[in-house]
Amino acid sequence: MVIHDESLARTTGLNKLVKDTDYEELADLDAGSWFAPSFADERVPALEQLLELLKSTDTILNIELKNDRIQYKDIEKKVIEMVRAYHMTDRVILSSFNHYSLVLCKQLAPEIRTGILYMEGLYRPWDYAATLQADALHAYHYAVLPDWVAEASEKGIDYNPFTVNDIPKMERLLDAGVAGIITDYPDRLADLLIRRGAQA
Repeated sequence: MVIHDESLARTTGLNKLVKDTDYEELADLDAGSWFAPSFADERVPALEQLLELLKSTDTILNIELKNDRIQYKDIEKKVIEMVRAYHMTDRVILSSFNHYSLVLCKQLAPEIRTGILYMEGLYRPWDYAATLQADALHAYHYAVLPDWVAEASEKGIDYNPFTVNDIPKMERLLDAGVAGIITDYPDRLADLLIRRGAQA
């Protein structure tokens, strides 16, 4: 299932963990009303539904494995099998705060890119990424500086900072040379990129 929280309480009002809820119950939950009345009756999508939606586009999909607090048996294997089934291995990045999980992903599917999620300013994170055979650094946006982006790029490692929702921060990071930006508002980022392209 494609959902941010381990618990269903915040977004659906059901005080249960995702892992303790079967698919039929999950698929029937209202996951939109908490956000705004206009989103009432939005459902928690399955990963298959998302892959089906995107398979005929050129969208690059970042799939965060939410397995740093709760371990889901064989989640890496199951997600990789699904990505392969939809022939999207070249358009997916698997990311996680659980770096052991990312190592396993690379062992299972060396052709799928991985991104290391982290909060603090790691020392020479591009070197750390090499030990995991990771392709990208998904750092909290405050832990991203232009010199670091440049050095990581020289080592073949991309920076895709998270979660960047306001325009000035997006502009700072684009000026720093990041490869991508993880945001809750892709429309804002798309508009900014169009404007910057027009000014170039």
